[in-house]
Amino acid sequence: MAGPATAHAMKTLKIATYNVNGIRSRLPQLLQWLQREAPDIVGLQELKSVDAGFPIAEIHAAGYGALWMGQSSWNGVAVLAKGSDPVESRRGLPGDPRDTQSRYLEAMAHGVLVGCLYLPNGNPRPGPKFDYKLDWFARLQRHARQLVALPHPVALIGDFNVVPTDEDIYNPASWRRDALLQPESRQAYAELLAQGWTDSLRKVHGERRIYTFWDYFRQHWQRDAGLRIDHLLLNPPLAARLHDAGVDRWVRDLAHASDHAPTWVALKASAQRGGVAASTESAIGSAKTSGSAKSKKAAKLARPMQPASAGKIVKPPKPTKATKATKATKTTKTTKTKATGAAKSVQSPKAPKMLKRTEQARPAKPANATKAGKADNLAEAAKPAKSIKPTKPTKRAKPTRAP
Repeated sequence: MAGPATAHAMKTLKIATYNVNGIRSRLPQLLQWLQREAPDIVGLQELKSVDAGFPIAEIHAAGYGALWMGQSSWNGVAVLAKGSDPVESRRGLPGDPRDTQSRYLEAMAHGVLVGCLYLPNGNPRPGPKFDYKLDWFARLQRHARQLVALPHPVALIGDFNVVPTDEDIYNPASWRRDALLQPESRQAYAELLAQGWTDSLRKVHGERRIYTFWDYFRQHWQRDAGLRIDHLLLNPPLAARLHDAGVDRWVRDLAHASDHAPTWVALKASAQRGGVAASTESAIGSAKTSGSAKSKKAAKLARPMQPASAGKIVKPPKPTKATKATKATKTTKTTKTKATGAAKSVQSPKAPKMLKRTEQARPAKPANATKAGKADNLAEAAKPAKSIKPTKPTKRAKPTRAP
């Protein structure tokens, strides 16, 4: 669903993350939120649907383009962009080709490179699930280190499944054994921030308690017994534009709502020059080509090539004695060719052969072309030339067709 990047005409840009806990079952709540809050960029987690089950028609009808990476019954992430299609830059977190879980999707939207993630929960702990969580976190750190250093705006958003400090949970005592509060989980999150990322909610709200998740047990929502596990991290160029941040708690209060509430940041509009398309191409290029020679080569090949001699009049070479003798028997008809046509004749391995036959189309013995005549023919083939008025042949030669 292509369309104009409307966010750049606005004073602020709103980026949100929302763990929908099943996109099919929570679709009415999602659409209601999109209509009321109209965020410009959205990261969704826990789609719990295969790719074919993603409600793209309804998302389009709501005015959003989308990319998604589904998985049956579990996981799944998506990136939505208001009024335009996000441009994918990465599908899946690098570092382990054996990992098939749908947990990371990276795309460009409205001039911002967005990494949408659903970090593993890690329970029960200890065990293989907690080991997988820490391993995934380490891979995220390695990839995030490249992203945070980019000169373009970058946001890492999603459900991190980490409660960073005791100030981010209603009562840490009852969760001490949970994977979300383990020292290893918190340390990994702290190391991620130390790379230069800004925790937007904490930056805006300071030490104030603010929650993004309330589970379905023991009336946690009604008692406001929540946790902060949904985060929006901004690299320095984007953090400089941070204006506000918050949680749309009203969505959690809807009937059959997800146990998460949408969490968002508002950013001052970018004053970038060169347009959205240029910044998008540049940022995606930087994200893909950090240390990749293959990508650099591909970007080079993608540039449009123009013939260096297009539109120039090329003078014919001075005839040598050998060519003077055959001047009268040169091609009887010379047509004007575009620069691109000339380029094709140079690339074709049959072109010299064709010229040779045309040059030798005379009643005399065609096989006796001199070496100098051949050299002149090849020189003419190598450059796009304007029509050269040939001298009148004494006897009209029947032109031969190239095979």
